[in-house]
Amino acid sequence: MEREPRRIREGYLVKKGSMFNTWKPMWVVLLEDGIEFYKKKIDNSPKGMIPLKGSSLTCPCQDFGKRMFVFKLATAKQEHFFQAAYLEERDAWVRDIKKAIQCIEGGQKFARKSTRRSIKLPETINLSALYLSMKDPEKGVKELKLEKDKKVFNHCFAGTSVIDWLVSSNSIRNRKEGLMLASSLLNEGYLHPAGDTSKAAAEGISDTPFLDLPDAYYYFPDSGFFCEGNSSDEDVVLKEEFRGIVVKQGCLLKQGHRRKNWKVRKFVLREDPAYLHYYDPAGGEDPLGAIHLRGCVVSAVEDMPDAKKHEADSNLFEIITANDVHYFLQAAASTERTEWIKAIQLVARTGK
Repeated sequence: MEREPRRIREGYLVKKGSMFNTWKPMWVVLLEDGIEFYKKKIDNSPKGMIPLKGSSLTCPCQDFGKRMFVFKLATAKQEHFFQAAYLEERDAWVRDIKKAIQCIEGGQKFARKSTRRSIKLPETINLSALYLSMKDPEKGVKELKLEKDKKVFNHCFAGTSVIDWLVSSNSIRNRKEGLMLASSLLNEGYLHPAGDTSKAAAEGISDTPFLDLPDAYYYFPDSGFFCEGNSSDEDVVLKEEFRGIVVKQGCLLKQGHRRKNWKVRKFVLREDPAYLHYYDPAGGEDPLGAIHLRGCVVSAVEDMPDAKKHEADSNLFEIITANDVHYFLQAAASTERTEWIKAIQLVARTGK
């Protein structure tokens, strides 16, 4: 029986249509031998499949002036364009696609690093099954909101928590073996580093890629992890007051659907239900409207042809809902735009 290709990475990206200059959200799955894209995550059959054998990747792709973080995948027959939400997300997709193409050309199996050979991991250990056990909502590693260096790390956990879990689940005999096994999970992409401490170790600065430390943070690749900075004590109090209800709030410029004019609105991002409500910043308890985020795609854009320069000329981002409604918003700074994009992505994945 022929083995099914392994899923390397999956998630929503904005894809350009093959015939018209339209961009729509697609659920994209990177396999060892190709890329499948679906209209929705829950669909059983893909809308199309791009073979990786003989293909080439171009990044950055600047063929579309207003769209940022675009990469091009070209086959012998067609060119395909994808847009990620922000720089790190685009680079992660490009890195894995390049690796997959190299593995096909070299006749090798996809692996981010030759972990089993370098660490001498026993062949009997199934990292994929171990990863699924770690992600179990009740018995797995608990995802937390952790703070360090005036930053808040959402949906992550400490290195010590991983080793503690491996010990308690009888997966290892001691913490030294736990370091070896956790390093394997990290190198194979089942765990990702979060924060400078864990990232430095993963890049080879420490004796081991994985750190058994309470201030070394890690996260699951599909967990909805995002990091946000605390700009003041007032922000911290605000987040505590609305914990579990409001993820993020603040003022943004919003483009109207009919007249295309831009107005300042106060936005409140709620995690359950997954709505982005907007209000008159001058006051009023009732929202002027709401954007349903479940299944949406959000991405940065550089500029808009029909926008007046004095109204909106930088730090723009676009929300495409599951019903294919497009909303254009502007943040005050690029860092703020990235924070909004990551927060909206999280709510779109986990909210109802």
